Amino acid sequence: MNIKLLAIGKTDNKSLQTLIDDYTKRLSFYVKFDLEIIPDIKNVKNLSESQQKEKEGELILSKLSPTDQLILLDENGKTFSSVGFSEELQKKMNSGVKTLVYVIGGPYGFSETVYKKAQGKISLSLMTFSHQMVRLFFIEQLYRGFTILRNEPYHHQ
Repeated sequence: MNIKLLAIGKTDNKSLQTLIDDYTKRLSFYVKFDLEIIPDIKNVKNLSESQQKEKEGELILSKLSPTDQLILLDENGKTFSSVGFSEELQKKMNSGVKTLVYVIGGPYGFSETVYKKAQGKISLSLMTFSHQMVRLFFIEQLYRGFTILRNEPYHHQ
């Protein structure tokens, strides 16, 4: 299985980017993982919230293959413990999903078109985090999930 994380806008915090790179490297020992950054929309001040979501949605959907399974990182999504998330990853692998694509949307979330295309939504927390921090938290949880599946000592019960 391949896992891809799509995110809108680059990370401008060098400390966060260093940590993202570290966990991305660690994760590569378990699964083929790709973090793809979709550039910020230009001239957003001239767009309504709805127009911005539509434009971002078009860019997100253009990055998908027909067989990809799309999961949105969304505040209204299903929540998991780390062990529960690892079990969900195992189910996805067992089901034969070729590419699992997780998406972190823009500042206003996702367009209706993206919501309709998605096969699921997950929430990392009821709290709000910056989109840059969500990248780090999500990649770390992917890494943690795979260490749990391999019974490695990274995660403690």
